[in-house]
Amino acid sequence: MRDTIKHFVRLVAEFLPIHEPIVEFGALQVAGQQGFADLRPLFPGKQYLGTDVRAGPGVDRILDLHNIDLDAESVGTALALETLEHVEFPHRALQEIHRVLRPGGIAVITSHMNCPIHLHPSDYWRFTPFGFVSLLQPFSESYVDSAGEQDFPHTIVGIGFKGGRPPLDQFLSEIQRWKAQQ
Repeated sequence: MRDTIKHFVRLVAEFLPIHEPIVEFGALQVAGQQGFADLRPLFPGKQYLGTDVRAGPGVDRILDLHNIDLDAESVGTALALETLEHVEFPHRALQEIHRVLRPGGIAVITSHMNCPIHLHPSDYWRFTPFGFVSLLQPFSESYVDSAGEQDFPHTIVGIGFKGGRPPLDQFLSEIQRWKAQQ
């Protein structure tokens, strides 16, 4: 978890409609990240489930993003932060997230484009904003942006909306400030 992602998630939590339960896919707090990568405090009083393919700090339940063992339309908000580069079949993962997301729910995804290979447990991909647009195709509407240099951003962010897109004016205004700080 990078500071830039934690800041982005703070903006999501503050300015977007967050429905419960919140399910974080890729919640394992790897060595050196314990505590810092815990996003639960950003969603006080909300039902939160941390999942990953491996047990460890931050993980309440082991789940595979290729075949999520949750009922259809059982998740209010899905988070996959700095996770998709570690998923062998990311399009399949987003189809599964869409399946388990309730109507009116949102899926928040982030990744980096400029980062060394890091094995948690594998590292398959680097995404561009166009890649995130492709990944979010199952959703009725989406938002994709990046931070850093326009032609070589360090961070890619996306939100998929299952159903109507809520008003985003205040969120987008805050995102412009976030981008300027990166």
